[in-house]
Amino acid sequence: MSEISVFADNDPATELLHSVEPAEIAATLAGVGVRFEQWQANAPVKAGDSDEKVMQAYADDIARLKDNEGYQTVDVISLDASGNQIAQDPEIKAKKLLELRQKFLSEHRHSEDEVRFFVYGQGLFSLHIDGKVYEILCQKGDLISVPANTPHWFDMGPAPRFVAIRFFNNPEGWVANYTGSAIADSFSRLESQ
Repeated sequence: MSEISVFADNDPATELLHSVEPAEIAATLAGVGVRFEQWQANAPVKAGDSDEKVMQAYADDIARLKDNEGYQTVDVISLDASGNQIAQDPEIKAKKLLELRQKFLSEHRHSEDEVRFFVYGQGLFSLHIDGKVYEILCQKGDLISVPANTPHWFDMGPAPRFVAIRFFNNPEGWVANYTGSAIADSFSRLESQ
């Protein structure tokens, strides 16, 4: 179930808002310029399915978003807790998954929108906007678009299991500009949800 929790950025212990209602999540995020939608698939997909199968299941929505927003590149990221997409050796898998998770856990910005659609599994986005932190637990069917230059961090959890479609304006894809702030260390991690 998708969730949103909102906190003052200096008080991670006191929840100002909590909701599992998609309309309230979308309205709350729209109030700070963040797009949140829920899409329905035409076919079931899971971690390990081909990129083509994933893209075909959401072809109409992908085309609509590309046309409306001008995204140039669309791809699929697929991870499962086994780390099979990363490496075969169990020790290397664990290390690579930890490194990948750590890459996203520090507050950063992008020069373009960060747009993710969760086809399978979940991930926790935390957005730092106007003195508040918005934690959004995205689940299967959720699309989130974090506007360019919005400070945020992302947690895929200690045992990631998700498939997401990513949209980019920049053909080179994801480029992070870290803020140097330690704020993310004070807030929830996916395993504590």
